[in-house]
Amino acid sequence: MAGIVAIVGRPNVGKSTLFNRLIGERKAIVDNISGVTRDRHYGKSDWIGKEFTVIDTGGYVVNSNDIFESSIREQVELAINEADVLLFVVDAVLDPNDLDIAFYQIIRQSNKPFLVVANKADNDERVFMANSYYALGIETLYPISSLSGSGTGELLDDLVGLLPEGDVSLEDNIPKIAFIGRPNVGKSTICNTLLGEDRNIVTDIPGTTRDTLFVRYKAFNHDVFLVDTAGVRKKSKVSEDIEFYSVMRSVRAIENVDVVALVIDATRGIEAQDMNLFGLAQKNGKGIVVVVNKWDLVEKNTNSTKEYEALIKEKIAPFVDVPILFVSAIKKQRVLKALESLISVYDSMNLKISTSKLNDFFLPIIEKTPPPSIKGKYIKIKYITQLPTPCPSFAFFCNLPQYIPDSYKRFLENKLRANFNLSGIPIRLFFRKK
Repeated sequence: MAGIVAIVGRPNVGKSTLFNRLIGERKAIVDNISGVTRDRHYGKSDWIGKEFTVIDTGGYVVNSNDIFESSIREQVELAINEADVLLFVVDAVLDPNDLDIAFYQIIRQSNKPFLVVANKADNDERVFMANSYYALGIETLYPISSLSGSGTGELLDDLVGLLPEGDVSLEDNIPKIAFIGRPNVGKSTICNTLLGEDRNIVTDIPGTTRDTLFVRYKAFNHDVFLVDTAGVRKKSKVSEDIEFYSVMRSVRAIENVDVVALVIDATRGIEAQDMNLFGLAQKNGKGIVVVVNKWDLVEKNTNSTKEYEALIKEKIAPFVDVPILFVSAIKKQRVLKALESLISVYDSMNLKISTSKLNDFFLPIIEKTPPPSIKGKYIKIKYITQLPTPCPSFAFFCNLPQYIPDSYKRFLENKLRANFNLSGIPIRLFFRKK
């Protein structure tokens, strides 16, 4: 489990700038998947070999010109519930105001690990001005500049030390599957359809310290853990924050499972939020199946399924080798087939291809269609092997790895997908010097 870091604080302190700094340059280095759009609210970051997900709560603030303490409180409490560590951002140039103090009280009472970050500390004078925040009673202050990056190294060193170790303590050899997606797309209905009265469900196993619940499903020779990201929600005023809540819950689930079912409402199509969740599952190296629910509500003709599938693939390109299933949870149509597809993707995640098999397959292809020469230099790929990683990764050893173009990498990936059963799996290719 990589861990989730939420950036909180009042408006205009630079939360989004810090977020961009954290997922920016380092993200480009650790993320070897092409074509993944960067999202404004959440993304992956990496520091000294430790990956974590970052969430910018600033992107979700409602009516930012007129924020009341109650709506701020709701926002922070949602972040506190789901995050492992909080970064409380303040403005180094200004003295603490009432909102900063209210924020600090809520965070302190949460008993969650947090760090206080004084942003905009661009010079020595501003670093000195930031000391006014010690009046809150904090022990350590991290003066940084999100724009230039100064001070962020020390902050990240201490941050990664607070992230959780280990994973959800469930039996490793049983697939863990999450249903993620926007609110009201039918995630719970799909789970409830699978877990009907005639199913042999037994235990409810709490997965983490949070209230994300893994439910054991045993039927039709299947044995899996299901997690419904709708989860248990406090019945307070969450209408404004339902989107934010949904994201937090989905991010937590993605971190903790093997395969995700991205559930889409057939009447609305694939939307920006769906794309963001798809990208996050891909970056986390999770198996993915797209489940189009409420298919019974769509007017259909002979080519409806093919046309809808083409629209989805256009949006999720270039990673289009993903199973897409059309279901109706209410009418109990093809829901079991969707589960079988998810289990099939899980099995493929554990595919191990021998080095000799890989070389016998790839070397003739590479000889016939070698990488294009760059600046008169010829690239020779000599040897291919699979790496021992949770998500299928392959190393191509060659003389000039830095000159291999993205188009050729996609060519090799497509050949790999066409020959081996890797549908729904974000595979990674690495090019290393022989």
